[in-house]
Amino acid sequence: MAKNVGILAMEIYFPPTCVQQKLSFRIESKGKYTIGLGQDCMTFCTDVEDVISMSLTAVTSLLEKYKIDPKQIGRLEVGSETVIDKSKSIKTFLMQIFEKSGNTDIEGVDSSNACYGGTAALFNCVNWVESSSWDGRYGLVVCTDSAVYAEGPARPTGGAAAIAMLIGPDAPIAFESKFRGSHMSHVYDFYKPNLASEYPVVDGKLSQTCYLMALDTCYKYFCHKYEKLEGKQFSLSDADYTVFHSPYNKLVQKSFARLVFNDFTRNASSVDDTTKEKLAPFSTLTGDETYQSRDLEKVSQQVSKALYDTKVQPTTLIPKQVGNMYTASLYAAFASLIHNKSSELAGKRVILFSYGSGLTSTMFSLQLHEGRHPFSLSNITTVMNVAGKLKSRHEFSPEKFVETMKLMEHRYGAKDFVTSKDCSLLSPGTYYLTEVDSMYRRFCKEGRGMFRLRERCRCQRH
Repeated sequence: MAKNVGILAMEIYFPPTCVQQKLSFRIESKGKYTIGLGQDCMTFCTDVEDVISMSLTAVTSLLEKYKIDPKQIGRLEVGSETVIDKSKSIKTFLMQIFEKSGNTDIEGVDSSNACYGGTAALFNCVNWVESSSWDGRYGLVVCTDSAVYAEGPARPTGGAAAIAMLIGPDAPIAFESKFRGSHMSHVYDFYKPNLASEYPVVDGKLSQTCYLMALDTCYKYFCHKYEKLEGKQFSLSDADYTVFHSPYNKLVQKSFARLVFNDFTRNASSVDDTTKEKLAPFSTLTGDETYQSRDLEKVSQQVSKALYDTKVQPTTLIPKQVGNMYTASLYAAFASLIHNKSSELAGKRVILFSYGSGLTSTMFSLQLHEGRHPFSLSNITTVMNVAGKLKSRHEFSPEKFVETMKLMEHRYGAKDFVTSKDCSLLSPGTYYLTEVDSMYRRFCKEGRGMFRLRERCRCQRH
């Protein structure tokens, strides 16, 4: 069996167009999003970018920068909730990259359930490498989404990105697959029933409660499995960092505070005396009451602040700057950790919480090692170039953003149109959409670089 299976390499792409949250989308709400949501900036797709073009950019960049022959890929899994076609998977669009090299023997398709699809895709690839079905080649996971909302209070929780991850043995980011707790349930907290619109139906208050309930349940199962296998209780002191799916940063803060409260109720000796004293008045609350208690929320965040700054804050950079990336959100947070702490991560354990509305959720564990070039934490940091990508973005006014959203609304599900083809803001090596024809086909022109797409395509690589 393959050992230390996990993430060998990573690449992230997000559009260069963004809007500052501090400018706000409504004058009367100034400061609401930077303080109330904990967000700084929001990235979005213009008419020349979509989940297909972002995925093509992320995958080709990863293969080129790590010098991976496309023939070495044996499984390709995509996680997304951004529907381009109700039948044809995003994975099939990406096969253009591999067909050119003669490799069509690649298993896997798309996984879809709100923001959880990327985690399902990742587990599929990891399980494949660990199984008797593995043929010795790499797995490749792509998480890609464009999160957009109708005008209103939810609109500032959008964002857009694609992340590509190479999966194989002897990885610097290895899965502790035996430590994994999941919770699945049927709720209507966030869903997309109107196929004529890409905007979701959202019950914000319910969604937050569902998120925290799922977190509690996953943590309980995770701890139970750890304790059964290791013979000792688990607490946050057994993990060096905690990474959360991040719809907005304020929920991440509440979530970590919730885990501290869980540690207190499960084993009070695992928290310090001050935390114990401050949380004691809430020990008699029922589970439902704890989700409604503003006092508990406030106090738990106060007592967990120092731990949050150490274990969580380094994971928040990209989510706060780019916004909610749906399936890519959790892994963008993890990419932030690597960017900020790569030289300190060898030998560390990281636990991650993945949530998708509807609902699906899992908490799982990773063990990090420096690795060997090119599959090393330091090289992953170099390849992703997070600081450079954030610095090279272009800020749009809120008015220009709204104008762009109206155009995208008009074109959602449409056919027979040509985009502006304006790639002036895109970096070299970026793919962009140029046309959707009368049969709804999204075509691409041949791109420059190591991998060249078929001439009949018109999604051009800049």
